[in-house]
Amino acid sequence: MEREGATTLMGKPMTLVGPELKAGDKAPNFTVVDGGMKPVTLADTGNNVRIISVVPSLDTPVCDAQTKRFNEEASNLPGVDIYTVSMDLPFGQKRWSSAFGVDKVKMLSDHKDCSFGEHYGTLIKELRIESRAIFVIGKDNTVKHAEYVKEVSEHPNYDAALKAAKSS
Repeated sequence: MEREGATTLMGKPMTLVGPELKAGDKAPNFTVVDGGMKPVTLADTGNNVRIISVVPSLDTPVCDAQTKRFNEEASNLPGVDIYTVSMDLPFGQKRWSSAFGVDKVKMLSDHKDCSFGEHYGTLIKELRIESRAIFVIGKDNTVKHAEYVKEVSEHPNYDAALKAAKSS
């Protein structure tokens, strides 16, 4: 499934591959890799409420700010696990996290198979990177909140995601 013009990058329309998930949908499975190159699936993320913050690349200002924001918010979210998914290589994710003291957000790389992007509808076809999005997944593996940021260079609605995580 392709969604032409579902997002823009600097105003240029881009095609997203995969479905547009909505609150109430069952969270799709995926396979990404962690910092040790170990496969991680939806089941491996556990049974807590999860925030999955999707960014194009940690080496850009908004992605950097988004990931740092969720790392700061983690202390106020007991029982919520936070993940950042990007196409960055696991080694780059680990280096970035260490450089900025990001230690509460778990980094996951979709670089190998694009599995997350294809199943969550965040893969930008033209660039093979993730589009900016946030998903809150409940303990029952149901999507409680989904935001696909229309313009990739803009920030998501942090407050809406945080509210959904706290009420799930």
